[in-house]
Amino acid sequence: MPALVTLSGRLVRLEPLSLAVIDDLVAAASEDRSTYAFTRVPAGRDEMVSYVEAALAEQAEGRTLPFAVRWLNTDRVVGATRLMHLEYWQGPMPWPPGTRGVVGEVPSVADIGYTWLGASAQGTGANRESKFLMLSHAFETWNVHRITLKSDVRNNRSLAAIAALGAHFDGIRRAECRGADDTVRDTAFYSILNSEWPGIRERLAQRLGLAEAA
Repeated sequence: MPALVTLSGRLVRLEPLSLAVIDDLVAAASEDRSTYAFTRVPAGRDEMVSYVEAALAEQAEGRTLPFAVRWLNTDRVVGATRLMHLEYWQGPMPWPPGTRGVVGEVPSVADIGYTWLGASAQGTGANRESKFLMLSHAFETWNVHRITLKSDVRNNRSLAAIAALGAHFDGIRRAECRGADDTVRDTAFYSILNSEWPGIRERLAQRLGLAEAA
């Protein structure tokens, strides 16, 4: 099972999600919610507690690694994100097909998702640096084969942010899931492979103004 980790950047610090940051999360989610039309963001304390408890339950099963996003400019937690849908390809092939294999120390592939930020932290570079920190951890510590990112096809803001990372557009899965607005949603899928990460890392590091891009 992946170890808990804190990932530190210049704008944000990604800390293991916990019930201790509920009040900050509620405050962040209670700011202007107009950008959440296609994103499920808990509203109110009860929803936030359920949201965090569910994430921690998945973490205990080795299925996700959730983070609270601390914006260093204000030293407050302003949102959340996670490495999720962790799959482990080590060990014998699980049988029968469709059953889960052995949970290892590190995953073989993962998604980045469930990302949201309070309105005051949006457009500040906090999201881009959060993605950079998680991608770096996944590819350089876990040595995953692939990271997947996806979004509702109507969420132009999210699609632009994913494309700006340099992720490869894999296509659209129609009627992929239930949308945040309770409609049937089409989902755009993107991916980054291990072999593509060094070039993407260099470009992202330059955009973030980091001294070392290697």
